[in-house]
Amino acid sequence: MTPLSKSASLQADVRGISLYRVAIVGAASLMGKELAEVLRDRNFPSVDIKLLDDDDSLGQLEAVGDEMSFIQSARAEQFERVDFTFFASDPRITRAQWKAALDLGNTIVDLTDALEDVPGASVRSPWIERQTGQPVPPQLQPGPVVVAHPAATALALLALRAQTFAPVERMVATVLEPASEYGQKGMDELHEQTINLLSFQDLPKKVFDAQVAFNLLSRFGAGSSRSIDAVSERIRKHYAQLTPEAVKLSLMTLQAPVFHGHAFSVHLDMQKAVDTPGAINDLAQALAGQHVTIADADAMPSNVSAAGQGDILVSVERDPNHPNGVWLWATIDNLRVSALNAVECAETLTASRPRGQIQ
Repeated sequence: MTPLSKSASLQADVRGISLYRVAIVGAASLMGKELAEVLRDRNFPSVDIKLLDDDDSLGQLEAVGDEMSFIQSARAEQFERVDFTFFASDPRITRAQWKAALDLGNTIVDLTDALEDVPGASVRSPWIERQTGQPVPPQLQPGPVVVAHPAATALALLALRAQTFAPVERMVATVLEPASEYGQKGMDELHEQTINLLSFQDLPKKVFDAQVAFNLLSRFGAGSSRSIDAVSERIRKHYAQLTPEAVKLSLMTLQAPVFHGHAFSVHLDMQKAVDTPGAINDLAQALAGQHVTIADADAMPSNVSAAGQGDILVSVERDPNHPNGVWLWATIDNLRVSALNAVECAETLTASRPRGQIQ
């Protein structure tokens, strides 16, 4: 969001509104840019947003609301007098910097898959907390908050909503992973591979060590530092932590040749028949609600239609060979869902921040 002017800050302080100083580490990344946009869209009460990143991005101009701001180096002194620090870049940077931010009193929100094994860290998704009616109570000194994988959030919400219609015996999901989950480098490599294939040139393989363009993969090349198995394990782990009482998840993750947006093919095995239009409609109504939009019959969910949306887009179809079976086809904007949950985590943590005076 746009940092508030001093007069506006003083007016807000008089009205009793707490104003917070925010840092985004990885501000030049895809996730960092999405975070800045969501902070603005949700009117997060920040008086200042520091844009921080590694040396390759220093001096780069980025929009913060209606203003432009320079990206600065992510050094320890930058975390002084900061309330919330979002880590949105490379896990390596998060591991190198998070302790300095914590020691200076920052509340840490991690979107980089770097801190979930740190003592005191918690994996969170406010979307799921609202659905289960179990919000996290405020803590005076909260540990790092790890934002749940967006696919885990989407699958958990669909499972919980489906169970309000009827118990679910089994949930089987195939997750199609986009290149944007691997940042700008992943997007660039998919783009370059696509161009090079069409012009019969060698393919760049620094990120995936495999052909991603025009292809579906269940495993990357041996030279890749990435692992689809690790992604699947993280989704399963986060899903179980978010919904320990929900239906067990059988999962396969595939790398898709798309730039942006997760897609899901989900089969639900219900304890009651869903083989009539009325039953399908009732299940669709159970799934619909906050954060879930049921698509019209002539507007099937897609990566394109999900782009920029804050909802899970879902279509529901019966399984013609199984009266208790139903298929869900769903898509999400992976960056938007992660950023929304990250900012909502910060909003729930404002109660743990002391109210101060804006100088």
